[in-house]
Amino acid sequence: MSSERREKFQTSSSIELPVDFNPTNTKIDFENDIGNAGEFPYTRGIRKNMYRGRFWTMRQYAGFATAEESNARYKYLLSQGVSGLSVAFDLPTQIGLDSDDTLAAGEVGKVGVAIDSLEDMLRLFDAIPLDTVSTSMTINATASTLLCLYLAVARKQNVSFDKVQGTIQNDILKEYIARGTYIYPPKPSLRLITDTFAFCAAEVPNWNTISISGYHIREAGSTAAQEVAFTLADGIAYVDAAISVGLEVDEFTPRLSFFFNSHNNLLEEIAKFRAARRLWARIMKERFGAKNPKSMMLRFHTQTAGSTLTAQQPEVNIVRTTIQALAAVLGGTQSLHTNSMDEALSLPTETAARIALRTQQVIAHESGVADTVDPFAGSYAIEELTNQLEEKAKNYIEKIDAMGGMLKAIENGFPQREIQEAAYQYQRAVEQGEEIVVGVNRFQIQEDKSIPIMRVDPKIEKNQIERVRAVREKRDAQKAETALMKLEEAAKVEVNLLPKILDCVENYVTVGEISHRLRKVWGEYREAIAV
Repeated sequence: MSSERREKFQTSSSIELPVDFNPTNTKIDFENDIGNAGEFPYTRGIRKNMYRGRFWTMRQYAGFATAEESNARYKYLLSQGVSGLSVAFDLPTQIGLDSDDTLAAGEVGKVGVAIDSLEDMLRLFDAIPLDTVSTSMTINATASTLLCLYLAVARKQNVSFDKVQGTIQNDILKEYIARGTYIYPPKPSLRLITDTFAFCAAEVPNWNTISISGYHIREAGSTAAQEVAFTLADGIAYVDAAISVGLEVDEFTPRLSFFFNSHNNLLEEIAKFRAARRLWARIMKERFGAKNPKSMMLRFHTQTAGSTLTAQQPEVNIVRTTIQALAAVLGGTQSLHTNSMDEALSLPTETAARIALRTQQVIAHESGVADTVDPFAGSYAIEELTNQLEEKAKNYIEKIDAMGGMLKAIENGFPQREIQEAAYQYQRAVEQGEEIVVGVNRFQIQEDKSIPIMRVDPKIEKNQIERVRAVREKRDAQKAETALMKLEEAAKVEVNLLPKILDCVENYVTVGEISHRLRKVWGEYREAIAV
């Protein structure tokens, strides 16, 4: 036998790859496992004609500095062909701190836009019609508050809630696992999520109430199989929580959505999306007894892998992003964000964001891959990888069930340890040269030029602090305090909190004030440190 480049070929999930896949080493069951797009178990996609009917929503994740600057970027992106907005919030907003909080110092407007009150939200969406634009908001611990701010803007625009479309991430479990922007303990955090499910089912029917996120799990270093398993296990926990407070499974699950990462291994990533879709359909039908086909459809947004972007030779990131975007499209995503080449260095410049968007447009209009439904179906390699990834994910979910569910598994540190080990093994392989990262551990060059990067003006923090203080000065202080008191009392009993939060934001109560009042009732979560 001729020599090979490696002693062993395998995917990120330790699936060993034979020289080729063929009928002797694969099992393809078309009727039970593959079927047709738009039909259970949705392996091939959730719509019969997929992108022949309409393309995926092309989003660009943007938000920085002030609401005005982010608003200008949104208008630019919409003019360039973006079909949906995706909002990044700064760290203080994500963890329920106002811009003038001492703990927010140095972080205001840095990794996203600073939103303190309804005044900021009105500026953020100035002249952007909320009845025609779909908006995704990457926010978790304060998701219910940001949704209420968005709905308050819709009211100001005279847009009825049933016309509002979009998604809040609202996935707190993955914050305990992989990211860390939590505020409250898990139980009250889950209450905010189920309150949002119930409120939107009644009032905002076209809003996706959660985007259950594997993205950050993968960014933390998980394998593809772990990404699927831990994301779907989080989904199971949310469904269980909603059912436990009296919601009917088919009442809220059609508005659940998911958020996945798209990494570099093209074939494994295509198979991952297909496996996740099939496994979720079976979980909803067999475990939860869902009857509505929409309850069984795993609808998902995809973002290309930020952790794969390199500061070295950043232009090469365009190639990485193209491969990752192609995997997402071939895997049947409903929505896609492509990272910009400069994001290992800074927030993206306008030029870099435009190239990232053009990447999606070339795939959509020039590559031909959107003209055929699930074109890799029946491929020995893809079908075998889909089967193995589904099996590995099922095994993880069974382990989590045996522990008592995802909340118990998180408390025990199980998913955290699994991700840490996978991240360690990958980093070790890079450092030993077993995994090649172009421009980092192979094919380096002496770089004598720099690419333009975006810098956030330090004056922005000072100006934002002045703005939030001015809001407090000019609002009706009595109405604001009354709304806060009603929220505090409601948090102590079992009533839906969304109407109370909406009342607060419409009286110009700030994000920080709402969060602090709920902290007063529920306390804060502190991660247990193993010794």
